[in-house]
Amino acid sequence: MYDLIIIGGGPAGVSAGVYASRKQLKSLFVTKEWGGQSTVSTDIQNWIGTPSIAGNKLATDLQNHLETYAKDIVDIISNQTVTALNKMEDGYEATLSDGSTHKAKAVLIASGSSRRRLAIPKADEFEHKGVTYCASCDGPIFAGQDVAVVGGGNAGFETAAQLLAYAKSVTLLQRGDHYKADPVTVEKVLAHENMTGLLNAEPIAVEGDKFVSGLKYKDTQTEEEKTLPITGIFVEIGMIPNTDFAGDLVDRDEYNRIKIDPWTQKTSAENIWAAGDCTNVKYHQNNISAGDAVKALEDIYVALKTK
Repeated sequence: MYDLIIIGGGPAGVSAGVYASRKQLKSLFVTKEWGGQSTVSTDIQNWIGTPSIAGNKLATDLQNHLETYAKDIVDIISNQTVTALNKMEDGYEATLSDGSTHKAKAVLIASGSSRRRLAIPKADEFEHKGVTYCASCDGPIFAGQDVAVVGGGNAGFETAAQLLAYAKSVTLLQRGDHYKADPVTVEKVLAHENMTGLLNAEPIAVEGDKFVSGLKYKDTQTEEEKTLPITGIFVEIGMIPNTDFAGDLVDRDEYNRIKIDPWTQKTSAENIWAAGDCTNVKYHQNNISAGDAVKALEDIYVALKTK
């Protein structure tokens, strides 16, 4: 019986693992892969304390940090996912993809999420060559260039606002006939002189040779096809949280993100906490995920050892 099972190998999970080791909480750390979503980025410039780092280097650094501290306190299982989490009389039991089961008094879910992919021709081919899913990571690379944002929700408009700080121009495409972002956000961002919003615009293909040179889209009202001459495409069409294994144990929102108490990271279930992109926090960033996981570990320690 472990004190804690930590699920996830991104900034949240690893931060939790390091703190669990330092606090002498006997823990099981389970991850399919290290680093989280940022492994797709070639140059991350907002990981605090490190001016520039590649996503795969960040993943390696996270792994090395945890392995350095783990010793005999945190047992690490890599290349495995948690397929089911069940309540037991004295805690919880996690079933892994290899069929093994492990029990603990408490659980921290830091399983992250996956970005919804842009499913049009050549989008995958040009990923890291102009197509990107992380404006915070990759945006500055496109300084002085014409770029596009796909997605008219809050995330799309927040990305556009960020890009306007250094891009030559930003064009946002929304497939429907109205933007889904908050009206005040829409008004403010569209008021920028270098910003253009397109409604009823459905992306249909990425164009380019070695790098992106355009985004082809269809006007869904006229059926006319047009091409935007841009060099960067920032995709913000939603996230898919990795929370199915938790079943009905914890309350989730309409997007299947785990609801948490922002003061403690507690979920609706006794002795289950959650942190990072799998939760319903407003902003999703590596630094936020790491901090939220530390907050969770502080609360977990209090719950298990001082009460």
